[in-house]
Amino acid sequence: MKITEDIIYAGVNDHQVDLFEGQYRVPNGMAYNSYVILDEKTAVMDTVDANFADEWLANVAKALDGRKPDYLIVQHMEPDHSANIENFVKAYPEATVVANTKTFAMMKNFFPKMDLAGKKLEVKDGESLTLGKHVLTFVFAPMVHWPEVMVTYDSTDKVLFAADGFGKFGALDREEPWDDEARRYFIGIVGKYGLQVQKLLKVAGTLDIRKICSLHGPVLTENLGHYIEKYDIWSSYRPEEEGVVVAYTSVYGNTKKAAELLAAKLKEKGCPNVVIYDLARDDMSAAVADAFRYSKLVLATLTYNAGIYPFMQDFINRLTERSFQNRTIGLIENGSWAPTAAKVMKGMFEKSKNITWTENNVKVMSAVKEENVKEIEALAEELCK
Repeated sequence: MKITEDIIYAGVNDHQVDLFEGQYRVPNGMAYNSYVILDEKTAVMDTVDANFADEWLANVAKALDGRKPDYLIVQHMEPDHSANIENFVKAYPEATVVANTKTFAMMKNFFPKMDLAGKKLEVKDGESLTLGKHVLTFVFAPMVHWPEVMVTYDSTDKVLFAADGFGKFGALDREEPWDDEARRYFIGIVGKYGLQVQKLLKVAGTLDIRKICSLHGPVLTENLGHYIEKYDIWSSYRPEEEGVVVAYTSVYGNTKKAAELLAAKLKEKGCPNVVIYDLARDDMSAAVADAFRYSKLVLATLTYNAGIYPFMQDFINRLTERSFQNRTIGLIENGSWAPTAAKVMKGMFEKSKNITWTENNVKVMSAVKEENVKEIEALAEELCK
């Protein structure tokens, strides 16, 4: 697949993987992207996952069409992109590996027996590499989402090789909308590092970018403003849309009943985008992504061992460690003798910024009663304002 006249796609699709990074469900697989730039000198942009060494090397050879690569440019050392560096060096011993100081340090850890003597080009932030008519400029992007990450700008074809930036879940041979799986990918994997992403976006704003080549997901060629706007919203932790996520855990169905009743009331009142998640059964990463997507969140759980139910604790931890902020939160708690769930949940957000707590909350003692229905009605009314 040609990206431009001189840039050829050499990546692979992975339909073997069920959990990306051991935790994110990927029903449509994953893409591990790599690119070949043909010029007076040739450059290969990153490698792929270890399970696809032979397929990737064949794709690179096909793109080179009999030529030898001059450079392997390593933007990110996470193994789904770097696992075949040593295989590449063995296949093309005359090629030079291009990376920064932190990348080479990590490379030594991953490949302790690999000898790069005389085959290293260590670059600094803002430095450029000329291939002929193509000039590649390296922009460091530390903690997006590893400390060694850099992106590469080709000023000739106006292409940004964005490392994991603008990536999404899903293989390239599956058709699906970009936003949902890109949001789930960003919030889950990069979400903690919004400040660093904002810094990178400011640099990107100074460049004339016509195409974005991520290490995951499709090459972005049209309506780039849409994708950049989404990244700006996600990385600044602003709500993307008005709406309410109701996330619950329930043992015997009573807390579930309260959560479902609230969701029904919200819909009756015309509240837009009401989404409900059973945190024990539904995709946790989707629940987390939607909590960041919408403006309001209701947490419903029971008191459990003087704390809260484990799936709710996990959910809140995932939110707070990704800098959840700028949202309104309501609480539904349940307990049979000493309910403390609301207090525990609220305490878990004590370091979160700009959280507005609803005035109306719900306190269920074992089972939903008439007074709880009135509390749920009041909470729905407040959330729909």
